[in-house]
Amino acid sequence: MRRRSSLTSTSRESRLPLTAEEAWAVVASGRAGPQWYVDAAPFVVRGALDRLTGGTGRRWDPPGTPVLATGDLAGLWRVTEADHTHRRLVLTAEVRAPGTVTLVSEVQPRTAGCALRQTVRLDPSGLLGTAYLLADLPAREALLELTHRRLLRDLGS
Repeated sequence: MRRRSSLTSTSRESRLPLTAEEAWAVVASGRAGPQWYVDAAPFVVRGALDRLTGGTGRRWDPPGTPVLATGDLAGLWRVTEADHTHRRLVLTAEVRAPGTVTLVSEVQPRTAGCALRQTVRLDPSGLLGTAYLLADLPAREALLELTHRRLLRDLGS
């Protein structure tokens, strides 16, 4: 697993012994039931924290479709891009935060298998958002590490 971090974003990338199509079917699955983008431990905790601060938290079930589509709501996310041709899924958190939290998942074909890259990004808003950016960095690292590992388990890797 490759890890990259900057002040505003954290990424994880893994090579998988699956075809890009096989991996994408799991990454972008909108089927009812447990899904990595709803049930990964960091999102359950984040939803609870959001409710404690007056937000609505983790409120939407997966849409019950084979794959997510732009505009769908699931867990604490709004699907802002579901590009099935380029296998790119962009989720924007619908939680109380001093800025915008975005999770991007991309599946790219490789000679043998595929690569899965996930990036979580915080685009701060105002002075509070800038201060939060610094305090949030360790949490973003843990969030993405646990989320990426959960997705790898779902993919059987």
